[in-house]
Amino acid sequence: MRIDRLYTRGVVATTSRSTVGAAAAAMNDFKVEALLVIDDANPSARPVGVVTDRDLAMDALIPGGGFVGSVMTPIVATIGRDADTHEALETMRAHGVRRLGVTADDGSLCGVLSIDDVMDVLSAELAAAAAVLKGAVRRDGEGPAT
Repeated sequence: MRIDRLYTRGVVATTSRSTVGAAAAAMNDFKVEALLVIDDANPSARPVGVVTDRDLAMDALIPGGGFVGSVMTPIVATIGRDADTHEALETMRAHGVRRLGVTADDGSLCGVLSIDDVMDVLSAELAAAAAVLKGAVRRDGEGPAT
């Protein structure tokens, strides 16, 4: 299945100079678990990192923290919006991440794909396949048609 049906198109972003408090407030306001971090000087460029709710929680343990740039993961793995779920999962595995930036043909960011997005769809597909199998088993057990 292609990821163009799965990814979240409304990208919520912050900058590395934003405070951890502002990032936490944005996550709360938009009900998201991560924000892409864009370049302070060039907001239309490729993201420079990602900051998660876990990063913000860990900030309390870092002396001198307080800014997104000090707690973000500086590498953002991306994938083209025409990719399939298998390629997305392999990219996540290879980079050790749970989220990918989704890019358009021109390289611009058009969304975010999370492992949760993929798992929701795969779970629904497996449930549908299980329902088909259950129906086939019932029909098989009913005996010959009269």
